[in-house]
Amino acid sequence: MAEITLHTERLLLRTPRLEDLDAWAAFSADPETMRYLGGVQSRSAAWRAMMCMAGSWQLQGFAMFSVIERDSGRWLGRIGPWVPADWPGTEVGWGLCAAAQGKGYAVEAATAAIDWAFDQLGWTEVIHCIDPDNRASQRVAERLGARNLRRVTLPPPHDTMTIDAWGQTREEWRQSRRLR
Repeated sequence: MAEITLHTERLLLRTPRLEDLDAWAAFSADPETMRYLGGVQSRSAAWRAMMCMAGSWQLQGFAMFSVIERDSGRWLGRIGPWVPADWPGTEVGWGLCAAAQGKGYAVEAATAAIDWAFDQLGWTEVIHCIDPDNRASQRVAERLGARNLRRVTLPPPHDTMTIDAWGQTREEWRQSRRLR
């Protein structure tokens, strides 16, 4: 499969590469970063998660992108379309390393990923699964024009968590993009 890349003003979104593993593992080992993303993961668990994304790219033609800062080439996190089995909808999710948070990167990358999901994948709705206590992700969702749509249950092993699905339809997204 050919590598898919998206470019924004400050970022490059591309399919994950093996060279991303060290940064991905450091991201996955950070307790604060992983607070709302299922908890801290060992390097071997981070490897499996990254390989799961790579496999999804191969088998489904989409998954989260590795987010690269264009000026430095630094891996910042993973953002993009994600629909595991039994997921409550077509999600564009995000997770950035601590050093990349609070700089508008999540909104910038998610905007490109949402455009791509609607335009290339033909999705009609995008959701963002957000823990009710995660105000930072709620603010990102709000900046994207999303609203809290419904309470959802994720598949095991996350089925004991209370999660809100924020999101919007393709038509709502396109209308809000015209107004910006």
